Amino acid sequence: MDILKIREHAEYKDVAATWFHSKWGIPLEAYEDSMTQCLKNEAAVPQWYIAMEQGQIIGGMGVIENDFHNRRDLTPNVCAVYVEEKWRCQKIAGKLLNTVVCDMKAMGISTLYLITDHTHFYERYGWEFLCMVQGDGEPDMTRMYIHRWNGEPTI
Repeated sequence: MDILKIREHAEYKDVAATWFHSKWGIPLEAYEDSMTQCLKNEAAVPQWYIAMEQGQIIGGMGVIENDFHNRRDLTPNVCAVYVEEKWRCQKIAGKLLNTVVCDMKAMGISTLYLITDHTHFYERYGWEFLCMVQGDGEPDMTRMYIHRWNGEPTI
């Protein structure tokens, strides 16, 4: 398995945008625009990452300013975390998360946030529950996690 940074592999932008769109239902144009910004921009955010196996995307995630929640001060956010079902339970999400944490640290960002409905999954990779936040247009609150760089990958 290889983890690719879209900023270093522009040839995967369109297939990655389509893949993320198929998993999350966010408009394709939103992924395309964010990845285009990633490719043009010298800034740390946004960034996109994909896990590849035998020419196929098997997982991925991004880093954006805000993942559709009301706490605009908690930024940047890891988003769109997904691993194909047949590839789950093989530490692929953990490897992606560690890649993102290390990459962001190299760009000067040592604290990241993410929202999720999962409990106990992210803790095994060094994330801590922070608070509940209100998702945009969501009736229920959702869990916000934080990851602070401690210099150690957590797989």
